[in-house]
Amino acid sequence: MARRIHDEDLQAIEEAVRRHPEGITATEIAGTLDSAPPRRTLQYRLKSLVDGKRLVMEGEGRWARYRAARIEAAAGTTAARDGAEGDAVPPLSRSGAEIREYVRGPSETRKPVGYNRAFLDSYRPNDSFYLTPAERAHLGAVGMPRIAEQPAGTYAKRILGRLLIDLSWNSSRLEGNTYSLLDTRRLIDLGEEAQGKGRLEAQMILNHKDAIEFLVDTADEIGFNRYTILNLHALLANNLLADPDATGRLRHIGVGVERSVFHPLEAPQLIEECFDQILATASAIADPFEQAFFVMVQLPYLQPFDDVNKRVSRLSANIPLIKRNLSPLSFESVPRKAYADAVLGVYEMNRVELLRDVFIWAYERSAASYAAIRQSLGEPDPFRLRHRTALRAVVGAVVRGRMGKKQAVAHVGAWARESIEPAERERFQETAESELMSLHEGNFARYQIRPSEFAAWREAWNR
Repeated sequence: MARRIHDEDLQAIEEAVRRHPEGITATEIAGTLDSAPPRRTLQYRLKSLVDGKRLVMEGEGRWARYRAARIEAAAGTTAARDGAEGDAVPPLSRSGAEIREYVRGPSETRKPVGYNRAFLDSYRPNDSFYLTPAERAHLGAVGMPRIAEQPAGTYAKRILGRLLIDLSWNSSRLEGNTYSLLDTRRLIDLGEEAQGKGRLEAQMILNHKDAIEFLVDTADEIGFNRYTILNLHALLANNLLADPDATGRLRHIGVGVERSVFHPLEAPQLIEECFDQILATASAIADPFEQAFFVMVQLPYLQPFDDVNKRVSRLSANIPLIKRNLSPLSFESVPRKAYADAVLGVYEMNRVELLRDVFIWAYERSAASYAAIRQSLGEPDPFRLRHRTALRAVVGAVVRGRMGKKQAVAHVGAWARESIEPAERERFQETAESELMSLHEGNFARYQIRPSEFAAWREAWNR
């Protein structure tokens, strides 16, 4: 009689292999499992997974490598639609594929459901986990930029120029924004809106830029608290909501979720209770990746705001990563359909496996991208890094005030005397004047200066 294999044992192996898209040997698989079975048992289970087309084996004997089998829909049509936005499609676990199959079924065949408070109540920080120990360890290994210990937000500040464009574009793209990456770069760097695009699309991207800068500039102050999340919503929703007063305010009205049979909470008091519970729970989670994924699950599920909930969750997921100087999550190449399906799996089934597949795959890609960027950058000047906000403020004031050279020198000197410690005033003034001298049309956007402001200032500066 054939030995019965428990599916949870097969899933543990499958998930271990999925974390290594380049392939992994049986010995390496055993090393990643929390409780590795005997060698013969592991080989038997691997054979079962290969025979079931859940894994692909390459090579033979002890050097054979195993990879996750890409799960395609019938006739390949679903994979083609998912891949239309990029070259890659996230590989799915068996559980993730089951969720995708359910949420892609006709809405009339899916059971209508309301908000399940028990889904939140049952989670106990540092006792309950959405990510396995192996998954958390893997994300930590790929996300650590290997820099010396530095203040919160140092790494994100160093790659801020790239992060602003990547995260603004990808998060907006997941909402259906049609700006290209190049369009986004020109909008953020030069303030130029793309021709033929709606003003709302430009507003959405610029809101992302402001929200990301808020998280990075105040990295030592942000957290899972009302100040951070409400202000994050206000920045992301700025000038986009039918009710302007709803920005940064918890929801007082009922909302629906498009193409879903899920009905969110409607009672404002319960929304507020659950919102505070989510923040308290997230704050208590020790692991930064579990924190990030927890808010990606629970914030959109609650729908605490009139709109812009998923955007808030995606940027909130970066809070622990920014604070711990880990590689940020930019959602690079994540297919819009795959992300939408994953969120529906949480809404309608209270299951996180599909969203977890997308989250891990997206983070691996983001971390690899920023690792390459980090290698091309020199070490940051600690003085400029420490006074980054002050330099932005004083340079911006000079430009917006259309100050000439003499007026600018006087203003910078007075500003330094009022705001900078005596030991650093002289160097700060020299640095600020150097920044003003080096401003040109290709770099003024980093000081949050508009093209019209820069053009007017240059006339005064060159007189």
